[in-house]
Amino acid sequence: MSLAQAFSEREWALLSGVLQLRRSDARDPRSLLARALLDDQVCEQLLATLGPIIGSPTLAITASLLAKRFSFLSTGACLYAMSVYDKGLILSLDNSVIEYAHDDGLWTSSMPLADVTPVGYEPGAREAWRDMIVANLFRDMLQPLWETFNRVTGISRRILWENTAVRVYSLYDKRMEKVEDPLIRQRYQADFDWLLNQAEPALFGLSYNPLKHFRRPQTVLEAEGKSVRFRRTCCFYYDASNPVEYCSNCPLLRPKKCR
Repeated sequence: MSLAQAFSEREWALLSGVLQLRRSDARDPRSLLARALLDDQVCEQLLATLGPIIGSPTLAITASLLAKRFSFLSTGACLYAMSVYDKGLILSLDNSVIEYAHDDGLWTSSMPLADVTPVGYEPGAREAWRDMIVANLFRDMLQPLWETFNRVTGISRRILWENTAVRVYSLYDKRMEKVEDPLIRQRYQADFDWLLNQAEPALFGLSYNPLKHFRRPQTVLEAEGKSVRFRRTCCFYYDASNPVEYCSNCPLLRPKKCR
């Protein structure tokens, strides 16, 4: 492992823009170090405070929606930097800050890191470097957090991991599709294939690879002229929205004949 070239101005603009990466000195006051949330009492207090703000009726639903938001922020910055810029970000319990800012009905939280220095790799060592980046993100940070959410609220681990998986799918299927450079496209497509089909369960701290497990085939909706990759589990967003709204890939919207 070695230090990579610093993020260019253009790279940082995207990471700090749509992907909401921040330096921790710019964190919102409504935040705490990721490791602090492993404390059951701290976790329960945060979820109890956040629930009424986001319109959630239970701690479990609050945990699901916070996990979905944090999955977007953490996987977005980390995996985009890895696959598009070929630069590593260390998202760990001690380097990451969890923000829970939510204003006027919308999440306004970002992804603060204490150290945003890119980590590189020696020639020929990219696969080992990729393993390290992915293990830090999923096994060492998200898995302990989701275990705590499950323990404190009873929310299904499967829901939490599918919340994470759908964010990764969207990142590679949609956001990275905008990249035009053929060499970068080749790299991110190879990374995505590896994440889905070859990454060992141990890199996620699980007995299975959740990105592979939750990757359902698309369902063709002929009447609407589109295809949708419906989820296996429901994140319960509809229970915290007023008026009631459903995610576009909500399993409750899946035609009964396809279930």
